[in-house]
Amino acid sequence: MEILSLYPTLKETIWGGRTLIDEYGFETDNDNAAEAWLLSCHKDGPSFVIGGKYDGKTLSQVIEEEGKGVLGTNNKDIPDFPVLIKIIDARDKLSVQVHPDDEYARAVENENGKTEAWYVLSCDEGASLIYGVNHDMTKDEFASAIENGTLLDDVNVVSVKPGDVVFIPSGMLHAIGEGILLAEVQQSSNSTYRVFDYNRRDKNGNLRELHIKKAVDVVDLGVTKVDFSAEGEAKKSGDAQKTYLTGCEYFKMTAVKVRGRYEDICDETSFVSLLVLDGSGTLTSDGQSVQLKKGSSIFIPAGKGKYTVSGELEILETRT
Repeated sequence: MEILSLYPTLKETIWGGRTLIDEYGFETDNDNAAEAWLLSCHKDGPSFVIGGKYDGKTLSQVIEEEGKGVLGTNNKDIPDFPVLIKIIDARDKLSVQVHPDDEYARAVENENGKTEAWYVLSCDEGASLIYGVNHDMTKDEFASAIENGTLLDDVNVVSVKPGDVVFIPSGMLHAIGEGILLAEVQQSSNSTYRVFDYNRRDKNGNLRELHIKKAVDVVDLGVTKVDFSAEGEAKKSGDAQKTYLTGCEYFKMTAVKVRGRYEDICDETSFVSLLVLDGSGTLTSDGQSVQLKKGSSIFIPAGKGKYTVSGELEILETRT
């Protein structure tokens, strides 16, 4: 199977900015593009193939035609596509929220749970996010704080900078702050339980829904150590520098900075997602050549073998 270039579904929200439109060149008729779902088989926002044999089809349709073998042996027993990769542009702060684990989500929402990780690409000076709580709480105390509108007194507010890596397991209370652009790798799920939204109203003038009971069911209220550094050290590979960012049973994230020529292998265990965060260049493999630019999302099917990236680029590589 050929390597696929993908185009995202874009999402408009009340907190979204225009970086994905103005700097990445993604087109939309909406006023903003809060999220670009760049590698997605989720029903709420698929990614689409650009060019080649499957031009215009969704990634889900391609996998259905080619068979699940293109996902790799690590994914042979899973029912759905394993991950969803986005770039998120938070002009304003997001709601305080929490995601369920697999067991709860499959029973209640009929989909996967949501463990995720963020890679901060850029941010305003003084930008921060919410990461867990600042003291141990009971679930009754948590519910009362939501009802009384005092939850912000209990959350852990942490400053961030470009290059920070934020791992968010299911159950972790969290929120992206204003003025942050980040890449997100997550389980393929859209289950989000909102608990505080600054009393904002949607375009119809309605307060956005909160999901208090479900959030209380799934939230982990223990105090968590904060360490937003990459888990691995930078290592040289050809004309590239590779840094393992973070990972879990669902995905593994690596930052790759290419300054010249870089070779790697996509073996039988997993497909490879390459998301170009900056720069431009070319990917070649087995006689196929793919042009890369800022915002390019590339799906390399499992077992494709050796591939080469040439140019000056910064890439987020994800494997499962």
